[in-house]
Amino acid sequence: MSFNARVSYTADGNTSTFAITFSFIDSTHVKVFLDGVANTNFTVSGSNVIMNSNPANAVVVMIKRETPTNARLVDFQDGSVLTESDLDKSADQNFFIAQEINDESQSALKLGVDDTYDAQSKRIKNVADPTASQDAVTKNYLETVWLSPSDKSNINLVAGISGISTLASNNTNINLVATNIANVNAVGNDIAKVIETANDLQEATSEIDTVATNIANVNLVGTDIANVNTVATNITGVNSFAERYRVQAGVPSTSNDVGDLVFDSTAGKLKVFDGSSYQLAGSSVNGTSQRFKFVATASQTTFSGADANGNTLAYDVASGTAFADIYLNGVKLDTSDFTATNGTSIVLGSGASVNDILQVVAYGTFDLASFSAGNLTSGILPVARGGTGKTTSDLTGNTGKVLVVNSSANGFDISNASTPEVYGFIKGFTASTIIYTVTVASVGGSNKYFINGEQQKTLELLEGNTYIFNYPSAHPFKFSTTSDGTHGGGSEYTTGVTHNSSTQVTIVVGSSAPTLYYYCSSHSAMGGQANTPVPANNTLQVITTNQGADNITNTQYNSFTDTLFSASGFSFSIDGTTGNLIATI
Repeated sequence: MSFNARVSYTADGNTSTFAITFSFIDSTHVKVFLDGVANTNFTVSGSNVIMNSNPANAVVVMIKRETPTNARLVDFQDGSVLTESDLDKSADQNFFIAQEINDESQSALKLGVDDTYDAQSKRIKNVADPTASQDAVTKNYLETVWLSPSDKSNINLVAGISGISTLASNNTNINLVATNIANVNAVGNDIAKVIETANDLQEATSEIDTVATNIANVNLVGTDIANVNTVATNITGVNSFAERYRVQAGVPSTSNDVGDLVFDSTAGKLKVFDGSSYQLAGSSVNGTSQRFKFVATASQTTFSGADANGNTLAYDVASGTAFADIYLNGVKLDTSDFTATNGTSIVLGSGASVNDILQVVAYGTFDLASFSAGNLTSGILPVARGGTGKTTSDLTGNTGKVLVVNSSANGFDISNASTPEVYGFIKGFTASTIIYTVTVASVGGSNKYFINGEQQKTLELLEGNTYIFNYPSAHPFKFSTTSDGTHGGGSEYTTGVTHNSSTQVTIVVGSSAPTLYYYCSSHSAMGGQANTPVPANNTLQVITTNQGADNITNTQYNSFTDTLFSASGFSFSIDGTTGNLIATI
């Protein structure tokens, strides 16, 4: 139905502004109802109602006009001047009241042409329970008076029987059973034999299905029957191996013979029984080397178990010597400074300090068949096998030169040592893009901007950076050089500002930008201050001579914050006694 003085909306939870579709004399005549409950938390702006907070999703927002009927808005006096506005206001009052009465009449429960009342698919509430035989029945009367507790219990009992509908759909079959009840009884008398026959049939069917499902395997066995017979002939040896190789967590405590193998699933290692205990079948180190890192506590001497990366310490030991190098804070320790004999722990001669870094480089052990290098009488040991790819004739006349990786990265070339390099370091500023989320909330009855959750946050907009502000469409976000912008007598600041949409604005802060203020163009006293400082240097840039292939100018050199001189012919080490840095050319 169509109304003259009311309009309804279904809220989506994100909208606060709703259009008024009818005329009104005064904004006080505009009323708002949320799900039928009067609400005064709004303002009227032009032909819109603006809610102070967004109605929740699915809430029905009704806006209606209620023109006063208890008093005339214009009182004409004898001898007064009649004006058009007074006449219009007086006429509008009567006209609007008539429209509102018509709206109420449309929404009332009316008698139709068929002499019945039509509720137009609406609920009728606040109805009394019936007393006469022809009274309308309420939900309360039906559930608490007309149906007794036992009636409802029986209805629920029937509703809960899942097979009722099944029985109804199988009525024909039920009648068929009833017709042949004599045969059914005969089967019942011999039910034991029927069950026995069914079980035998099920067992046979199951075995047939198993064979059919695995027919490929059956055929495979038939094809390789000779090998199957060979295994059967040597079953004693097969069983012996099965007894010697096991997979389990930990190692077996019984039935152990020399040479027995077990894969310890807890340790993830293959172990062999040597007559007294299980030992690792290979190196305890995965690959040729493995690294462990421990962060020391105060005065800690023993390091074992899981390291800082969760790896469990393990190293090989042969003849009382650990195949491992021990480093404390990057300095390799002498064997006299520690004890490493059990393969699972490192014990320092003196306690470490708190947060000292102890690193263990463990090497895997393996046996290599003995041979003499003198037996190599021909050919060149290639680079892929650890050689240089060069003969003595290649080295003639190249005293003082070095081997460098060639351009194809598949060998070495003889070349002069590289020239020194100069590295220059310069600090500079790198511009970046920052995104802010702007929300609006009521504080003390007035709306305020919240920047990333902080009320009226004072912003620091660095020169050169780009800032993006995402805001609600009902509160346009703008900048000004005046506090509160146009509400404070100023104007909008537009330098470097782009309004991407009704919900997003971007500002690129230029050089020597003034102190700015952000504000809502629709509502006053919502914003705050935005400073525009010159940024500090935040990026390190490096310029190098690229192994002497180019030059650095005096201007570039003088602009460096710091410089470093180096050359590829340098090597560095640390004196283990003094701790001094040693450079060797």
